[in-house]
Amino acid sequence: MSTAAAPARQLDAHAVGELRQAAEKLLAEFGTSATSPQLLERVAQSAGEFSDALRHHCRPVDTPDGLFVLRGLDVDDEAVGRTPSGWATAGDSGAVYDIALLLLATVMGNPIAWEGQQDGRFVHNIVPSPGHETAQTGASSTVLLSPHTEDAFHPGRAHLLMLGCMRNHDNIATTAASIRRTRLAEEDFDILTRPALPILPDDAYAEAQGYADQAPPAVPTLFATEEGMTLRFDPAYTPVEDADETYRAAYRRLEAELARVSVAVSLSPGEVLVVDNDLVVHGRVPFQARYDGTDRWLKRASIRVPGRRSRPLAEADEHGYGQAALEAHVG
Repeated sequence: MSTAAAPARQLDAHAVGELRQAAEKLLAEFGTSATSPQLLERVAQSAGEFSDALRHHCRPVDTPDGLFVLRGLDVDDEAVGRTPSGWATAGDSGAVYDIALLLLATVMGNPIAWEGQQDGRFVHNIVPSPGHETAQTGASSTVLLSPHTEDAFHPGRAHLLMLGCMRNHDNIATTAASIRRTRLAEEDFDILTRPALPILPDDAYAEAQGYADQAPPAVPTLFATEEGMTLRFDPAYTPVEDADETYRAAYRRLEAELARVSVAVSLSPGEVLVVDNDLVVHGRVPFQARYDGTDRWLKRASIRVPGRRSRPLAEADEHGYGQAALEAHVG
């Protein structure tokens, strides 16, 4: 795994001040970052008034790496308080940063949330949680979080994923690997672009895991677009053992290639990693949580980009295991 620096975009002092002032004004007006139609309406209005300079930093991912790090936000380690013991107890911890991420996400596209995840909030708290150390979710710690595309089971998954760092005393790395950095044989592309296996809901979606109205749909792992290859990938929740040996071998070669080109991104407080969810799989290295209020703490936002064509048209017919995404800005 490479530790080469990820592409970075540095916010200047004016842009940082513009974003911070807008977030603080909204927090003062609403007193919370919890979702409400009124807050979302004001977020859209505020984001629409941002300068061209700030908007330029929020332009689409523009390298084959499929990601960039936005730098310049300020996080006061003492002022933000203790790392929450879990998302359910986080409440409005770091609320001004929730709103700042929501504003940035609104410039980049349309933020989405899930009714069944983290109380329908548009910005999630990603922290290690007691009892979830070995789970394949963001609440884990002692295991490698397997490289995956976010919410791969669902046709309405995000196009972009934002991970904002609040605290990372131990320099714990997020892993990332772009399909456009891999070198696969044409026959592997041919095999993996065929819909052969389903991707099942992960452990963060208990209700979706109990969905039994229709059979899980088989989906392609890779998809060719005019701009290049995209992927939909979550080996921890894909029954690869049900495929024939030819498919399993191609899938293993893809896993090996993604591991070969994987980079480690250790975020510092105030940095925001933006990942193209159609190009890049992300994960996290194992670590030992202390549960003492100083553990790694990220904020996560998911974004759809209206009008983007980077996925098979057949996804429109999938049932999504009964899950529906909430859009921040409709119309």
